[in-house]
Amino acid sequence: TFAVFMLDPRREIREKAYMQFYREFEKHRNTLAALYEGSVLLDKYRAEIRRFPSARAARLFPDKVPEAVYDTLVNEVTAGLPALHDYYELKRRTLGLDQLRLYDTKVSLVPDIEVKIPYEEAVKKVISALAPLGEEYVSTLAAGLFGRWVDRYENKGKRSGAFSAGSYLGDPYILMNYKEDDIRDLFTLAHEGGHSMHSWYSVRNNPFQHYRYTIFEAEVASTFNEQLLFRYLIDHAESDQMRLYLVNKRVDDIIGTLYRQTMFAEYEKITHEMVERGIPLTVDSLRSEYRKLLDKYFGPNVAIDSISDLEGLRIPHFYSAFYVYKYATGISAAIALAERVLSGEPSAREKYFAFLKSGGSKYPLESLAEAGVDMSRPEPIRTALGVFAELVRELSDGLSR
Repeated sequence: TFAVFMLDPRREIREKAYMQFYREFEKHRNTLAALYEGSVLLDKYRAEIRRFPSARAARLFPDKVPEAVYDTLVNEVTAGLPALHDYYELKRRTLGLDQLRLYDTKVSLVPDIEVKIPYEEAVKKVISALAPLGEEYVSTLAAGLFGRWVDRYENKGKRSGAFSAGSYLGDPYILMNYKEDDIRDLFTLAHEGGHSMHSWYSVRNNPFQHYRYTIFEAEVASTFNEQLLFRYLIDHAESDQMRLYLVNKRVDDIIGTLYRQTMFAEYEKITHEMVERGIPLTVDSLRSEYRKLLDKYFGPNVAIDSISDLEGLRIPHFYSAFYVYKYATGISAAIALAERVLSGEPSAREKYFAFLKSGGSKYPLESLAEAGVDMSRPEPIRTALGVFAELVRELSDGLSR
């Protein structure tokens, strides 16, 4: 429920929930810091006994990803921070606040628009949005989504969230909890459908030992579909208010996937380097380093409460080190690929299908290069950051009218 409270339009509710949430973590700060230090020390130990130069190098090795790719992501996103800071300043002005605080950064600038999209209509919208991918893709996905690929609705004892699980012998399987009054679930359906079609193409073009693709690749196929859905909904928006609402949602999604995950990735790099230099990870040192990142990413117009740097002790992904950067690289590649396909660039679609069909037969950077995106270079990240900056400008212009 914490995430839901952070979207509440009533500031007093957001503040109360935020402070109550972090005070509980504060009570256990020493235990949490010790647990995280143990995890980082274990990463260091495993890297050393296998003679890797660092824990990060060890973690990137299975995917054959050079450390320079990781550093390029951090450097490019750092260069793109002014657009993020502009967004937070726009949010401060629009909300009429003297100072923006972290519990204000998630609330929408455009009032929620009532939607009611039954599941069957949602599938039709997704299929229409993905029409640029051709008949085989959309007809296969439509048959699956209307058929028995999806466990659609909430149920007693059912886990929350959503996921797609591929299978070499059977159909892909999607679990979700679809709600017709939440437009985010429409995007979730497109997202999980992207995973499932990735599995569908991989199974039909690879032997068993090569059909499983990496997370690095998986996040491209899913977020690619979200890009196409967003463009479709924008083109068919029934009002200026709906268009602004969608733009605001896309801005917040890119922040969560590109900027925020890169901040997490930078934190992991810092904490592991501290241990490798013999610097102990303590409550104070962890909070100090995380505070620097909060100041850097949220910028001069967001006031950071002293309790906020406890966030560095509560992110579960940190116990699977050097994993979160894949979300940021994934959305960067997806945005770059979607821009090419939607612009009608010759052979862009065929190259994208070559990527889907490659499954796990190649290393992720190699399969993405086949699709036309070189993630060893900064251009795909710059493209994604450029799209974000343009969306912020469109949102600012729309709100000022």
